[in-house]
Amino acid sequence: MAGQGKSKKQGGLETRRRRSFRILLGIWIVGFLALVVGGAFAVYDVRSTASAAVVPAPAPVIAAPQVAAVTDSAPAPSPSGLSAALGAAVANPGLGAFTGSVTDAATGTVLWSHEPDRPMTPASTTKLLTAAAALIALPSDHRITTKVVSGSRPGEIVLVAGGDPTLTAQPAGQDGFYPGAPRIADLADQITRSGSVVDTVLVDTGAYSGELLAPGWFPEDVPAGFVAPIEPVMLDGGRSDPLEDESPRSATPALDAGRALATALGADPATVALASAPPGATPMASVQSAPLRDRLGQMVSRSDNVLAEAIGREVAMEAGAGASFSDATGAVLRVLQGAGFDTSGVTLVDLSGLSIDDRIPAGLLDSIMAAAAAPDREELRPILDYLPVAGGTGTLADRYGATNRAGAGWVRAKTGTLNLVSGLSGYVVDVDGRVLSFALLSNDRSPGEARPALDAVAAVLRQCGCR
Repeated sequence: MAGQGKSKKQGGLETRRRRSFRILLGIWIVGFLALVVGGAFAVYDVRSTASAAVVPAPAPVIAAPQVAAVTDSAPAPSPSGLSAALGAAVANPGLGAFTGSVTDAATGTVLWSHEPDRPMTPASTTKLLTAAAALIALPSDHRITTKVVSGSRPGEIVLVAGGDPTLTAQPAGQDGFYPGAPRIADLADQITRSGSVVDTVLVDTGAYSGELLAPGWFPEDVPAGFVAPIEPVMLDGGRSDPLEDESPRSATPALDAGRALATALGADPATVALASAPPGATPMASVQSAPLRDRLGQMVSRSDNVLAEAIGREVAMEAGAGASFSDATGAVLRVLQGAGFDTSGVTLVDLSGLSIDDRIPAGLLDSIMAAAAAPDREELRPILDYLPVAGGTGTLADRYGATNRAGAGWVRAKTGTLNLVSGLSGYVVDVDGRVLSFALLSNDRSPGEARPALDAVAAVLRQCGCR
């Protein structure tokens, strides 16, 4: 029995082994067939791919750029043709007391003008004078340094203002009003890493002199958000809201910067005061402004009054002059005169155009724009890029919409607006591809009347082709 049981057991094992062998053999055969078939397909795929690779390449795509450079060979409007085309637009009573000038930028020929030498209140078109003088007198990468030095006793430091109103107290990673501006946090970090313990922050504003507000400015311009008292250091141009253009401005912008630094260092902001840095004080920290080219772009496109006054003083200090309103305006006019511009009839008491006491002839504004567009004045060329685009950017973003649409995207100009004052000065490429510079000034009419009338004149220039 025992042997029989063993024999049956062995027979069962052998049967299972034979069955397992047949199963394994079947799996092997199936796998082999899969390899053979897969290989055949692989060979087919390789051959197919090789065959597809020799298909002739499609014809190359030829770029068709939609933006073309202007050329001097484009036909220029004739003076008589341009005068006829402008007739109705410049007769608009909404222009009030009106002067203007239009120049062919390629040749410098004045094609049309109306009382171009008459001094007019220019409003913010004044900033074109400031920008031109800065581009002539200063390198485009010029920067302003704000530094911190040791005070007269341990624990005391002095924030030495250099003329930069763009500093921000915004946290790291958050922009202030001016992109690329230096930060109070960077000054504080440098001081902290030095191991200094600070209990008092003072602010030295000796870089500037004279009055803080220009003649012809109104005290209410400060809380209204148009300007701040002109001091050589500010936070976000003195704005109470660092991200709002016409935010109410501080009456004490330099002290505000000192208080922000004190707070960042754990010192008492209530003790911040104005004082001069002691002679031979030890440098402790410094930051630099964005390059001049960036600040000029912000000044022109946003019509930033504080930046205009600061950059005007930058021009004066580079020439070794003082840094009051009269020093800065005098320096700017001397630079322009030295560059060959006729400044006859100009009266400047500020460099932003906020003052109602400024006077500039349209002829000078036009000559600056014509020079910027001319082939031989490359130092002024950046002004063309700074200008707002009609219907698109800056202070022209909301103009040339429902009316005067012909100028949208083609007119680029600096605007100017005060009560009963409107200005527009820039350039346009007409329908024939000719570059025309222009300056248009209106006094004695509200902006609501004058601005659309000025826009209509510039739109005619775009459509002209007046031969």
